[in-house]
Amino acid sequence: MDLYYDIQGNGPDIVLIHSPGVDSREWKELVPLLAKSNRVVTYDSRGMGQSPAPQEPTDLVRDLLGLLNHLQLNKITLIGHSMGGELALNFTIAHPEMVEQLIVIAPSLSGYPYSEAFLEWMGAVNALAPDIGRMVEFSLEGPNYATVMASEHRDFLIDLHTRYMIRVFTEWRSFEFIWPQPPAFERLEQVAAPTLFIHGTIEWNDILGVAKEFERVPSVQFAKVEGADHMITMTHASKLASIMQRFLDSNREE
Repeated sequence: MDLYYDIQGNGPDIVLIHSPGVDSREWKELVPLLAKSNRVVTYDSRGMGQSPAPQEPTDLVRDLLGLLNHLQLNKITLIGHSMGGELALNFTIAHPEMVEQLIVIAPSLSGYPYSEAFLEWMGAVNALAPDIGRMVEFSLEGPNYATVMASEHRDFLIDLHTRYMIRVFTEWRSFEFIWPQPPAFERLEQVAAPTLFIHGTIEWNDILGVAKEFERVPSVQFAKVEGADHMITMTHASKLASIMQRFLDSNREE
């Protein structure tokens, strides 16, 4: 297994999948809270943190399956943030026998028709390449980072994002991600696991659109955290842990 991973705690197995643009350290406030009653696995996705950079198109679902097989984990709870939520969803659809519960935090959604405003903002970030400083600055000025950038976590997030960008431009040889087809947007009804969708209130409107689509998941619940933005994992870890643990406990009791 060439992906970096860490395990803390004892109990039912939980695997956390971080957002792009950072690495598994985004969970540093949350892991100790969940590890009080769970065995928590975090890992760095390919090209991020301490994991090797992609040299060919990356199949994230295959990477995750390889990690789980390496750790001999057959029944897990998956928790994913942003594109990590998109990966968690796709993995749950592809391997329903392995996922007991699914939690997505402000997830992206393959196949979803994103708004022109969001796509233009993403395009503006990419247009600043290869000026890493300007890319980081412009990206983190986005409306979905307003809370975290006014918090004690500001410098940490800037450092995570800068390290990510440096690796992208110096080590990555492929920028293609392989997603299962048809896209998850067309297969939400196939999610068998009890699902929890969490988001903050300071976000692009697209998150609300994605949440609306998740209503098609057969067994889904929703939770909203007032005042949280896209980096809810950093700024509202205690609140998140409480919401997650209630969801996990309620399903384990059934």
